[in-house]
Amino acid sequence: MMPPLTLSPDEIEITAIRAQGAGGQNVNKVSNAAHLRFDIVASSLPEDVRTRLLALHDHRISKDGVVIIKAQKFRSLEKNRAEALRRLEELIESVVTPPKVRRATRPTGASITRRLEGKARRASIKAGRGRVAE
Repeated sequence: MMPPLTLSPDEIEITAIRAQGAGGQNVNKVSNAAHLRFDIVASSLPEDVRTRLLALHDHRISKDGVVIIKAQKFRSLEKNRAEALRRLEELIESVVTPPKVRRATRPTGASITRRLEGKARRASIKAGRGRVAE
């Protein structure tokens, strides 16, 4: 098993921004949403983890290889900052373990028979849909 990954705080850039949505007068005055940026290419993550992370088709990863997470669930900046970090860790954790290599296996005789019977049944249903001969 791999040792747990630790991210350097220098690699993570968190800025406070104004949150969207309802919040009364407070929403226009206080910046309590967290905007996290994490550059995958420049990070100290192991090479294989970086490659798998960049290969992910996730909307939070830009074309430049920067993870952008916006957290505005809570009313306090500290909670939103913790939420953004949690989401980043969750994203990285999803690619830490390499995917299992799929080994191709031959279909069983019974599965081939079932498939062909299903095709024959479907063909007879479709054949019955044709024009009726007079």
